[in-house]
Amino acid sequence: MDFTGFNLKYRLLYGLCGLLHFYASSSAESSCKLKAKFNLSGYKNVEKKKVVVGGMFPVHQRIVSVDDNTSSVPVSLGCEGFNFRAFRWTQTMLFTINEINSRSDLLPDTDLGYVIYDSCFTISKAVEGTLTFLTGQDEAVPNYRCGTGAPLAALVGAGGSDLSIATARILGLYYFPQVSYSSSCSVLESKFQFPTFLRTIPNDVYQSDAMARLVLHFGWTWVGTIAADDDYGKYGIKAFKEHVEEAGVCISFSETLPKVSSPGDITRIVETVVKSTAKIIVVFSSDVDLSPLIQELLRLNVTNRTWIASEAWVTSALINQPKVSSVLGGTLGFGLKRADIPGLQQHLMSIDPYSNPLTEEFWETAFSCTLDYGRALRLAKESAAGLQGKNTMRARAARGAPAGLCSGEESLEKLNNTYSDVSQLRLTYSVYKAVYTVAHALHNMEVCLPGQGPFSNNTCADITKFEPWQLMYYLKNVRFNVPHTNEPLFFLDGDVDGYYDIINWQVRSDGEIAYVTVGRFNSTAPPEARMTIDNDSIAWNNDDLQTPRSVCSESCEPGTRKGIRQGEPVCCFDCIPCADGEISNTTDARECIQCSEDYWSNSARDACVHKIIEFLDFGEPLGITLIVISAFGALTTLAVGVVFLVHLGTPLVKANDPLLSFSLLFSLVVTFLSSIVFLGEPQPWSCMTSQVALALGFALCLSSIMGKAAILMLRARALKAARSKAKAGTKASAQCATIDASPDVVATNVSNNNVAVTSADVDVLRPIHQRILAVAATLIQTVACTLWLIIFPPHPVKNMAAQNINIILECDQGSVVFICCVFAYDLLLALLAFVFAFVARKLEDHFSEAKGMTFGMLVFFIVWISFVPAYLSTRGKFMVAVQIFAILASSFGLLACIFLPKCYVLLIKPEHNTEAMMRPHSKPRDGTGTSTSLATAATEVQTIDD
Repeated sequence: MDFTGFNLKYRLLYGLCGLLHFYASSSAESSCKLKAKFNLSGYKNVEKKKVVVGGMFPVHQRIVSVDDNTSSVPVSLGCEGFNFRAFRWTQTMLFTINEINSRSDLLPDTDLGYVIYDSCFTISKAVEGTLTFLTGQDEAVPNYRCGTGAPLAALVGAGGSDLSIATARILGLYYFPQVSYSSSCSVLESKFQFPTFLRTIPNDVYQSDAMARLVLHFGWTWVGTIAADDDYGKYGIKAFKEHVEEAGVCISFSETLPKVSSPGDITRIVETVVKSTAKIIVVFSSDVDLSPLIQELLRLNVTNRTWIASEAWVTSALINQPKVSSVLGGTLGFGLKRADIPGLQQHLMSIDPYSNPLTEEFWETAFSCTLDYGRALRLAKESAAGLQGKNTMRARAARGAPAGLCSGEESLEKLNNTYSDVSQLRLTYSVYKAVYTVAHALHNMEVCLPGQGPFSNNTCADITKFEPWQLMYYLKNVRFNVPHTNEPLFFLDGDVDGYYDIINWQVRSDGEIAYVTVGRFNSTAPPEARMTIDNDSIAWNNDDLQTPRSVCSESCEPGTRKGIRQGEPVCCFDCIPCADGEISNTTDARECIQCSEDYWSNSARDACVHKIIEFLDFGEPLGITLIVISAFGALTTLAVGVVFLVHLGTPLVKANDPLLSFSLLFSLVVTFLSSIVFLGEPQPWSCMTSQVALALGFALCLSSIMGKAAILMLRARALKAARSKAKAGTKASAQCATIDASPDVVATNVSNNNVAVTSADVDVLRPIHQRILAVAATLIQTVACTLWLIIFPPHPVKNMAAQNINIILECDQGSVVFICCVFAYDLLLALLAFVFAFVARKLEDHFSEAKGMTFGMLVFFIVWISFVPAYLSTRGKFMVAVQIFAILASSFGLLACIFLPKCYVLLIKPEHNTEAMMRPHSKPRDGTGTSTSLATAATEVQTIDD
């Protein structure tokens, strides 16, 4: 065995002792000088106690940050960030010592005292507390025990693994026992470095093994890791990686949490988590170090990840904050054994806020008030000063009763934080066991019978003045059952067996997190039975609430082929989907197979299937919608026809040839109904009927509009000519012209000269001419369509080139030239109708039909101009849908613009349906009379002639 390091350690200790002896025994001119006085807080009760037990807990989360200024005397810093969870651990040690002192079967002749310090979760404070504890007084003197008080038994602490490593190195120099309740780092198992370190928490070797088994149990091969920047995180993650990498698991990323708050590092870690495809993240960290990362993840709402928690934060209230369920719901973690400790809650609820400065700080932090009357009075005065000038009475009230002063009677039972929560006593139970471990070791020492002792000559140690190494013997060999749980406790090289509950964070109906035990890990069981887990009882935090998949690369299923990534881990490769028309029907195929010409690959790319036959069917939602709209348009048009038929003898209906109006309505019914023929599987009859019915329907519609617009145009031109003639004539008495039995009279008046225009001058086209024009225009289209159907009839075809995966059933129009000529002719009729209506729009009457036609034709042109790019940009059945939409939109536009105003007059304003209101007239210009005066003048002339 190599004793080099061991001898070196003791040579160093011997030299330190000699140096201190030299200073102590030097001449009178030399003096001892206290180099520092530590600023420690905690609990102390050593008066009239036979043995003192030390304790160290991270009641605060950090030391107060100060400027790095060396121009003044350095002082021991205070602490901040009160930790209610660690304060509960502290009270648990006090409760346990009181419980032991009250027992008659354990240390019946010995009262235990205690000295407990706050380590502030900082190594420097832990070292300060250790030195002060060893010295026995507030002024720490290394290597000396000052005073003659009760002997020190052991140190219970010091919190995190980093803190215990620091304290264990110091305590190990003196072979002073240390029993840790929360330091699980595997490095502490080395008895060469830490000969007097024991712990009631399992070694992280077991936890790393348990985490690896959990990952392998669910088949996760692509995970991320996050570790605290300390020995606990680094050694834990290191052991975990060794386990999983041996099993072929790949590590997506490995990040380290900063010990000192660093927003930049936290942001970088969050970005890594977001960018990574790993859905499983293993975290070895304390709750204090992890909290800033969780807050940032919560702020950015980083969800759909499953977190694997170490025992240090799996049940921490610092992490389980409100609204954290969206980020951490579904977390799986390993918790220490849970236990109920009778009487503990009563002790926690009955503490005296004035008994100790640390308790005072707890009270003030918990209830957001102060127990210091002077401080409360100062705060009240400051508040009152702020109120002056606004409310004097309120200021006086503030000065009379200091605000924020604690009464000391506040109810701890109503306090809703981790201090009062005894539902998850895991680390608290570990503290309880650690104190009982020291007590049972002392009890074994106390009941030792002389002559049967374990030391030289079978001697026993005196409990009133024993040496630390003597107690260490009893601690290493202690064996007892923990009260209330009957858990057997003993040490194997300073460690206990690894028992863990597998805890799942499940979201309750109120949105809070519930810790549900879904499995267990037992390091003493056979390897194949160490972990048991109920998969069905786990609640996952992902979109489908199923067991998440987290692999670097899934096995390439049929339909894909493997593609090797250069420079990537062995478990990472690309699964490249087969191209369209190619398939692979085996797992991990290296090449894809081309489908034959008549087939196409299915969506999974694992089989060649017949191409899908596509057409716009009657029964699909789009088809039903179009049928309903078409039927609605046709019925609306028929309803308008009925209205016109009922009012057939009225001036509005008789104006401008009612027969053309009915032919226009009939043509709109045809266009509405023709759109239905476009639906369904194309047949020879439907291909011929659809386009021909559309062409003829629009031809009749547009020729009817053109006939009606032509006569209105001629009237407008006659009115303009009459006005010009009146302006050129001399001033004379009013001239009148009468038109027998006709309401159509156009008159103009310029100063004193009246000019009458007879119907012969206005209506060059009679109704018979209008009808002939409409019929002739329609017949031309009929002849063209007939030739088209005879020579190049449209017929159904299968279009296999437009889309790869579909065979589109559509109508081949037979001849592009014919269909272009047919619809070009409709376009010509539309242009003529628009021009005629546009010219006639200035024919002023109380009901301007020409304007309605103009707007109707504008809608017609806008719809069909928009149709062209929309039609050309679509494929398959949607081309048919676009065409039907254009037919319906243009038909509705014509119907609304031409007939809606007329129906309004016929149904809503029948008083306007008179001959006078139907007479065309001109707006007065250049001193001309109004349209009413013109009509009156014409009537007077007619009377004189009679």
